[in-house]
Amino acid sequence: MLLKQISVFAENRHGAIRDITAVLADADINIRALSIADTTDFGVVRLIVDRRKDALAALHKSGMTVIETDVLALAVDDSPGTFHEALVALTESNIMIEYCYGFVSPKAGLATVILKCDDEEKALGCLSSKGFSLLSADDIKY
Repeated sequence: MLLKQISVFAENRHGAIRDITAVLADADINIRALSIADTTDFGVVRLIVDRRKDALAALHKSGMTVIETDVLALAVDDSPGTFHEALVALTESNIMIEYCYGFVSPKAGLATVILKCDDEEKALGCLSSKGFSLLSADDIKY
């Protein structure tokens, strides 16, 4: 199953991330996962939130540049080597990971990795066929 990730383009300046979180806080939107990538002039704040459509509307209304991207949420055992096994499966299926970010899951003994792959549908099939657990947006919460 694919999740929709929100990417917000932000000028690389003091307070830029605060401005994004202020918009979401004012709209009563909960951030469930977050990653930030930056360059010299701008950054990309990637978010999984509890109310995606409302978040998009609020961020657009505030004048921010926002896009949606399909990503996968993979649940792996919170132990050495389990994420590596998923990467081996993807590599053997010739699937490239463009970026990823992870966090310890609120479910005991699990970690969650958000993956952006070059072929999301193929990655879904690959990981599912190898017995890996894929999460929905509703699964990524406390």
